[in-house]
Amino acid sequence: MSPPLRLGMITPSSNTVLEPMTAALLAGTPHISSHSARIRVTSISMAGGSTAQFDTAPMREAASLLADAKVGAICWNGTSAGWLGPDRDRAILAEVTAETGIPATSAVLDTLAALRLLEAPGFGLVTPYVADVQDRVRANFEDEGFACVADRRLDITDNFAFAKVPEATVERMIREVAEDGAEAVVVLCTNLRGARLAERLEAELGIVLLDSVSVALWGAIRAAGGDPSGIRGWGRLFELA
Repeated sequence: MSPPLRLGMITPSSNTVLEPMTAALLAGTPHISSHSARIRVTSISMAGGSTAQFDTAPMREAASLLADAKVGAICWNGTSAGWLGPDRDRAILAEVTAETGIPATSAVLDTLAALRLLEAPGFGLVTPYVADVQDRVRANFEDEGFACVADRRLDITDNFAFAKVPEATVERMIREVAEDGAEAVVVLCTNLRGARLAERLEAELGIVLLDSVSVALWGAIRAAGGDPSGIRGWGRLFELA
């Protein structure tokens, strides 16, 4: 029997997709459990009030609370570094690890790690965000070595509303960027329903689908020293070493 592996997830407060989707992903691996601490996130834009939601202090407090549960890794299960820049996550997570002694990672840093393992020359981007947020995501990923070859967005700023987007809409957007030539497709948002589409659309379209909820879990398991390959039926991501 595999030893228990507890994962700490710093979760946006208005997010309602992340936790049930993560539970579904873990249904076949009962030795792995996910535990959440929330920080207040209600809107996504480039406005000062929105970007301030992702300051260091609430992240550190949430991480401290998760450390009480003796988790093997702490993951910032949000995608703010997509538009604020990956170095933002790198700095905050370094502080988290220094204070707690627990390895820390994030949905965005793990997305970049997956793209590197795939040796993807570029990617397709699917988000619920508005134009200026999307533009920053594209630019930041390009700075990391990954050009966006096609993208679709929904122009929504209310984080709670992201969860109301039908899975069929997410599927349409994935299909459109795949038709535009994307071989790796990133669904960047942990409150959007993309994870369940991976197995079917990868087989049909010949793509790799990197959904943020799935990627954050994959990365957290790896950070904790676990093996994500026990998660089956959720796409090629979990086969990456």
